[in-house]
Amino acid sequence: MKHFKKTTPKQLGELLIERGIINRDQLGIAIEHQKKKGGLLGEILVELKFATEQDITQALTCQYGFPYLPLSNYEIDPEVIKSVSEDVCRRFCLVPIDKIGKSITLAMANPLNFQAAEDVEILTGCTVQAFVSTSTDIKQTIDKYYKSS
Repeated sequence: MKHFKKTTPKQLGELLIERGIINRDQLGIAIEHQKKKGGLLGEILVELKFATEQDITQALTCQYGFPYLPLSNYEIDPEVIKSVSEDVCRRFCLVPIDKIGKSITLAMANPLNFQAAEDVEILTGCTVQAFVSTSTDIKQTIDKYYKSS
């Protein structure tokens, strides 16, 4: 998987402020929370109810140019699902959505998790193409497709 460069130099918080999703005070609170407890800023903003998963996903799409894929009505071939274990999907909050030749497309809650992409590449022997989706969509999709296993 290639390492992505930002398509905009702006940080996530700045993009959310520009879009009117959060204000500077909320960003400051979230950053303090992050310093104390760790974690991803986007997840903290959602946890604090300052932003929605959709807000964060759209900002990531803007920030890095990842294509966004809502999964609710997306049908995935069972053979594609079998290519990545449920354990890997749950651990990294991702789901395989398509496979063509030696290329596998993943929907990922955190498309910047290069370790997850590299693990999938090693396990499948395929090059990863990443789409961004919300963690809720991904978890629901994992539940839907892996429920029989």
